[in-house]
Amino acid sequence: MPRELWKGAIQFGLVHIPVSLYPADQSEELSFTMLDRRDLQPVGYKRYNKATGEEVPYEQIVKGYEYEDGRYVTLEKGDFKRANVEATQTVEIVGFVDAGKVAPYYLEAPYYLAPGKHGDKGYALLREVLERTGKVAIANVVIRTRQHIAMLYPHDNVVVLNTLRYQNELRPADDLDVPKDLKGAKVQPNEIKMAERLIEDMKIDWNPKQFHDTYRDDLMKMIEEKAAGHVREAPKKRAPREADVIDFAKLLEKSLAARKHGVAANDEEAEERAPRRKGGAEHRRAAASKVRRKATVPRSGAHQRRAA
Repeated sequence: MPRELWKGAIQFGLVHIPVSLYPADQSEELSFTMLDRRDLQPVGYKRYNKATGEEVPYEQIVKGYEYEDGRYVTLEKGDFKRANVEATQTVEIVGFVDAGKVAPYYLEAPYYLAPGKHGDKGYALLREVLERTGKVAIANVVIRTRQHIAMLYPHDNVVVLNTLRYQNELRPADDLDVPKDLKGAKVQPNEIKMAERLIEDMKIDWNPKQFHDTYRDDLMKMIEEKAAGHVREAPKKRAPREADVIDFAKLLEKSLAARKHGVAANDEEAEERAPRRKGGAEHRRAAASKVRRKATVPRSGAHQRRAA
């Protein structure tokens, strides 16, 4: 069970629902240690006093706000609550909107809300009415030392609190050079129809379990190979491909044909070469034989990593 971050209540109108807040996301990012290249010993970081150069123990560190040049107001942990006790203990619902009205780019971080003592009935009631009405709740909440706007919505049996970005935290897109309309981009009607057909052919049911971080797997595989003493050759640099005019109709037509024949159209170079090849089966057998011969040749230059 994740660590409880916050304990308070959901409040809307005169309704008061005791809840606890828990993180909903978890990072599976690989953890790397910073090492001294010369002897592979871990590199440490110290908190030090910039005036004296002396190391400062963690318990002696306090947050400070610089209100004038070189002059600070210090804030202890309790000061953040005392600034507004109610705000730090309440998910204050300010209204309800249709679920589809909040644009995805406002979404920031998800949290789970669980009912606290005597909160089961109110929690179940709020979850049910959100589900039935297709609405989400918009609320104010303070998490740690910052106030957020948040969206509350039901997911299975849980009420999720998703923090949202403020409007001023999104950069305006006015200065980006993007096509104003289809005419300016010279999009043809047949290209629209083929693109629509391709989208229809590639339609899937959203199932997040089908997706995971494949780059993490590849990186972990390379780390295991290096740990075993095998070093991969650096990939050859490929010059960026440029084209003055892209025939989208031709690309869409090829993509549709590939989908029709059950071929993944994700290797454009291979697809472009395929029509020019003769004796495709013989070519593939020869290539496979070449790979097998290459695999039997021992690697050179492999070395064992020196123990840290």
